[in-house]
Amino acid sequence: MTRSPFLIAWLAVASVLSPPASAETESRPVRIVAPFEIKGSDPAVSGDIFLRMDITETLVEADAQGRPVPALASHWQVDPGGKRWTFTLRDNVQFHDGSPLNAESVVKSLQVARSKPGLLDKAPITDIQAQGNTVIIHLSRPFAPLLTFLAESRSQILALSAWNAAGQVSKVIGTGPFELTRFQPPQQLEVKRFAHYWGPQPAITAARYLSAGRAETRAVLAESGDADYVFNLDPASRARLAQRPQLKLLSVSVPRTVLLKLNAAHPALQQVEARQAISLAIQRDALARAVLRYPASATQMFPPSVPDWHNPQLPALAWQPAEAKKKLAALGWTAGADGILTREGQRFALTLTTYPDRPELPLIAMVIQQQLRSIGIDVTLNSTNSSEIPLKHHNNTLDMALFARNFALTPDPLGTLMQDYPATGGDWGAMNWHNAAFTAALDELTQPDVQDANALRQQVTAILQAELPVIPVAWYQQTVAVARGLQIPGVDPFERHFGLREMQWEAK
Repeated sequence: MTRSPFLIAWLAVASVLSPPASAETESRPVRIVAPFEIKGSDPAVSGDIFLRMDITETLVEADAQGRPVPALASHWQVDPGGKRWTFTLRDNVQFHDGSPLNAESVVKSLQVARSKPGLLDKAPITDIQAQGNTVIIHLSRPFAPLLTFLAESRSQILALSAWNAAGQVSKVIGTGPFELTRFQPPQQLEVKRFAHYWGPQPAITAARYLSAGRAETRAVLAESGDADYVFNLDPASRARLAQRPQLKLLSVSVPRTVLLKLNAAHPALQQVEARQAISLAIQRDALARAVLRYPASATQMFPPSVPDWHNPQLPALAWQPAEAKKKLAALGWTAGADGILTREGQRFALTLTTYPDRPELPLIAMVIQQQLRSIGIDVTLNSTNSSEIPLKHHNNTLDMALFARNFALTPDPLGTLMQDYPATGGDWGAMNWHNAAFTAALDELTQPDVQDANALRQQVTAILQAELPVIPVAWYQQTVAVARGLQIPGVDPFERHFGLREMQWEAK
């Protein structure tokens, strides 16, 4: 009998994860499967995985509401004027190599982080200094989001011994409750409980992580019992696994939105009415129920799970195809013999780029293709690597892109907005679009003690809703499958941690 490539891949993955029968005890490793590939040891490319697996930590963490709370920094203070921040480090913290957490190690990690593309390089930092048991960050101007930038995964702190002479990470050595014992990028790593962790000791003694990009693979591993915690299930798998008594399915609304990015300099898209027409052609509710299988149509960019940025005053994005056609007709577009709009001899034809890492995206793209066809826009789909979107953004060959944007990269979405909507545009945000009032409002929100922060946030969201440099399509729920014998408190809505430090096996 000939085995399919999918079955062969599944058998190979299962052989890695499945423990020997003698290891089926209450202390056996938790087997975690998620779609995220381990791209290397550098926090700039894989820091989110190290943070999720509780190997590394940051100076600042986020509480359940996304507010900054102490982590490796026990407390901090800001000098009058807001340009000098002093972070006092927590006492008696050890790295996994036995070396103590000190200011020098923090300065090294932060200096490297700000030297690379990310969020910290966008903060107005002029210098970072070690002074006793404190780290002092000097700014060129007051910058309120600094705490949230320091909570981002790329700002995690590594031991001095983690770096080689060339300034590259040779080994991932953090301070978290679990230390790395096996590292095999791009797919696998293993951790064990760190005996000298500064905080409470986890009940779990060890864990294994496997990257499985195919949603079908992850679902089969959950169903077969070859994984204990499976992250990011596709809609079809959710429906099937919900019927399996050996599994628990946990879901939580997360601050992640499916967005349609538009090249605002494209001849067919540079007029705001054209972007509005595309939005009006998208039947979000039916799309979300059919593809995502839960009612999650995005009426604006930020879902209610981001209360500071969800703007209840905005008129909801709606499905009005007749109005869409009127807007396009007013712009001079007329239907050709095949029903596709033309103007001055040019067809309204666009290429929509997306990627299958999130299996729902190509399906959503197909629905959008059909819906835009109904108002006369010809869309060609290009499902490829996610890296193609920023590449096409930078060489200005992108027409449209469909992706899922996580607004919890920092506890406050302001950091993500600053990265995505600068005046020059952002890989996962605006392209060839700029609004002076929008930029001014974002800049003002970075100032300390802003008196009208809520009004400024409403101004930002209103401009995005009116000009639509990106078009919100759907909001997300995150669903994980958990083996019945594994107890976890819930799913992190900010997707920073898998919850290893809170997990425990049920007593037998």
